[in-house]
Amino acid sequence: MSNEITYRKPEDMDGAQVHALIERCPPLDTNSVYCNLLQCQDFAETSIVAQNEQGEIVGFISGYVPPKRQRTLFIWQVALDSEYRGQGIASEMLARLFSRDNDLKYIETTISPSNTASQKLFKNFFTTHHMALETHTLFESGIHFSDDHEDEVLYRAGPAKQFAPIHAV
Repeated sequence: MSNEITYRKPEDMDGAQVHALIERCPPLDTNSVYCNLLQCQDFAETSIVAQNEQGEIVGFISGYVPPKRQRTLFIWQVALDSEYRGQGIASEMLARLFSRDNDLKYIETTISPSNTASQKLFKNFFTTHHMALETHTLFESGIHFSDDHEDEVLYRAGPAKQFAPIHAV
């Protein structure tokens, strides 16, 4: 494994690799390959990939700006290959993604109660960047999901001053 990581906007050709990465990252919900293709094509401005020296996509964050909250980046999903965890790559992707648009002041995401890795990532990120955090259950299990899917808790943080990525690469 190499430590040299490149960060960039996704392209539609990345969709299949992104899909395979997400499948390797439980407990993430797996969307269709078609969904991941559209994320890489139509949401490239609000998404990011981390790529190793061999050209493999080892990290992906998809996001979008909700039409009614133009100063908010909603993070849909964060996926990071298990071999690359613990190196600050997910935090770096978040910082690079958020710093692309000077008008953004808030970050939102939903996290299920058992996903402690995502909770830790976002709480640490918000603390590092001095962003106040609010949480509440957005989608309740018994009301919004037909299977055994857990609640989805909304994490909303901000306002933030613009900042540079954590590591210079």
